[in-house]
Formats: sequence, structure tokens, C-alpha cells
Amino acid sequence: MNVLESFRISWRNIREHKLRSTLTTLGVIIGVAAVITFVTLGASLQQDIVSTVAGGNAATMYVSAQSPGDSQVPSLGGAGQVVFTEHDVERISSLDGVAVAVPESGIAAASMSYNNSSVARQWVTVTSPGYFRVRGLDFVAGRPFRQGEREVVLNRPAARMFGGGNVSVGENVSFTRAANGEVLNATVAGIIEPTGGGSVLGIQQGPQPQIFAPSDPYYIRTAYSPNVRDQQQVFGRILVMADSTRRVEAVQGRVYSYLGQSSDARSHKPDTYEFRVTTQDQIIKQVEQLTSTFTAYITGIALISLIVGSIGIANIMLVSVTERTREIGIMKAVGAQKRDVLQLFLLEAVLLGVLGSALGAAVGLLGGYLGARAIGLPLSFQPVWFAAAVLVGIVVGVLAGLYPAWDASKTDPIDALRYE
Repeated sequence: MNVLESFRISWRNIREHKLRSTLTTLGVIIGVAAVITFVTLGASLQQDIVSTVAGGNAATMYVSAQSPGDSQVPSLGGAGQVVFTEHDVERISSLDGVAVAVPESGIAAASMSYNNSSVARQWVTVTSPGYFRVRGLDFVAGRPFRQGEREVVLNRPAARMFGGGNVSVGENVSFTRAANGEVLNATVAGIIEPTGGGSVLGIQQGPQPQIFAPSDPYYIRTAYSPNVRDQQQVFGRILVMADSTRRVEAVQGRVYSYLGQSSDARSHKPDTYEFRVTTQDQIIKQVEQLTSTFTAYITGIALISLIVGSIGIANIMLVSVTERTREIGIMKAVGAQKRDVLQLFLLEAVLLGVLGSALGAAVGLLGGYLGARAIGLPLSFQPVWFAAAVLVGIVVGVLAGLYPAWDASKTDPIDALRYE
């Protein structure tokens, strides 16, 4: 019996038992759909986190002082140990291969107001004008703030968060310092495109409001500089951009050398803390490792459905062998060989597996799309999973149908013809 004839007979049997075939493939459909949905959401989450955490370009590095047990991924908003003085920023800026170095810390604002409308609990990032270049932030209106001026830069969500209307360039806003209740006024110098998103209870909420202000005149936290022998502003992080991506490793080494040998930060950081100069490549690899581990764990749980689906196919194929015992006897009586019977039932099991995988892939793609839309993630689908789904269907079909097909092939034709 040729393969086409086996395919025709197998397909006819599947069509004659539509409900049974549908219920049989349901486990495979659910399993494949769950796997593809979770993999799609994992890839989308990974892309979103990388774009949020990494920022900037491939030549950017993040300098911080952290506990050995802290995450390797640099914090957002300059929330690291506050140890770097203005002298440290200037010295790092002057290192060979450094295009620009900017400080980063923040001010906790109890509220922010515009046009008689207030929004509570905002974080104001304080830095210098070169920050926007280092982070690769695009202006949709206006320009960077100027150091020494009472100006701020907002991203789009921040410009739209007030009930009194959208903020435009040139308009005035105010924010209240949470530490002492001081009200600080500022003119909006520019508005930038939002980057990344925030989360509530692990659910991504899309881009969050961000406010940026110059360290002079708003930032008041200071520390003693052993090198300058005077009080200076002190920051939680320094962002460094090399003048070429080819020189990132060399610049990273020079920054480490300066921090360990002659920086003010040496005397400010706790003894148990260590300096970290994290490059974009390191951040991306760390984020990918974290999200890949999470995705693999969730996907492993989804694979249980595939195991259940394969058991269902095996079970229904055993039932089919029993139901078609006389048919097998007739086939053997007219000259069918064991391999013909084996081929027939194995092909039927493979068809059920492939059918379930194909439908599962379509459902999984839809689930991934709807899930990404629901939690505000950029859709990142990997087409290779379609091919993987078909392969899974073939493997599930072969493994689930192997024993029933072998059992059918060794049926004795005399006993089969007498079977009632």
C-alpha cells in the first residue's frame, strides 16, 4: 500500500469521527497554543525590558556602587548608592575615549502641579543636558534644559497627566519637594518621546510619566569631596558614553581604574559595596537570561498539556484498533503486510498530531497578540515556533501512535475475521 492510499484512508477515518477527532486533538491544541502564547509574551516582555532598562546606544555604560547581592541590571531613575561627586563626573568625562559622562539622581516630589491640577508622588530625575544624548531620547518639541536654569523636560505621558490639559513647551509647572515641602517652579523646555513602561503587580502598564530637571539649581544633596576638599553635589549613578563602540571595553577598564584608585566615591561607598561599570551588551544579556529563565519555566508548565494531548491520541488510537479489528483482518486476508497496517495507523496518529499543532499554533499566535495588547507590550513573535509546532505535532503523533500501530500490525487475520 502506498503512502497516498494510507493517507486517504486515514483522513477518511478522521472525518468519519469528527467529534472524537476534535476531542482527541484538543489536548495538543491547548498545549501548543499555551506554549506559543507564553513564548510570544516572554519575547515581547524581553524586548520591552531591554528597551526600558538599556536605553541609550551600544556605547553607553552605567557606573554605580552596589551590594554584591544586588541585581546586575542597573536601576532606573538613579536609585543606586549615592557616592559619586561632581569631581568624579568631571574626571570620568576627561578619560581617554569618553565622549560624555553625565550624573543621575533624583528628587522625590510629593506632588506636581499645572494649571490648578495636581498629580501626587512623582519622581524627578536630576542630571545634566547631555543625559538625553546618552540615553538616545528624541525630542518631539523644544530642547534639553539648560544647567543653572529653572527648566524641566517632560515625556509625553507626563505632559498629558494633568487634568487641566496637556502641557506645552514654554508653560510653567511646579513640584513640591517631599523632603521639606519646598515648592519649586520650572518652565517646560522640551518634551520627549516615552521609553519603555512600568508595571503594577507585574502587569505592564505602558510608558510612565517621566520628569527631568537640571541638578543646578534643584538638587541639594551634597557630600565632602576629598580631592577638592569642599562640599559637592553627590549622585547615585553616572552614565558614560564612549566615543566609539569599538572602545567600550577600554573605556570600561579606565573607569574601573579611576574608581578604584583616586575617586571620591571610594570614601563614600560602604566597604561591602563594589563598583560596577555595566555596558549595554551586559545589560541585554542579563535581561535576556532573566526573561528566558522565566519564559522557560512557564513554557514547561504548558508542556504538560502536550503530554496529556499525546496520551489522548494514544488512547483513541487503541480504541480505533479495537473498533477496526475486522477491517484489519480483511486487509491482511487480501494481502496487506504488517508494514502496511503499521503505516496506516501511524499516519492517522501523525495527522491528528499535526492537525492539533497547526490549530494550536494559530490559537497561540492570537493569544500572544491579545495578551501583548492587553498588558501594553510590543508584540515580538518568532516565526520559528510555527515550524516547531508542526514538528511537535509529528513527534507527538509518532510517539502516541507507535504502540497502537504496532499492536494493529501484529493482529492475526484469522482471529480478526472471527472478532465480533
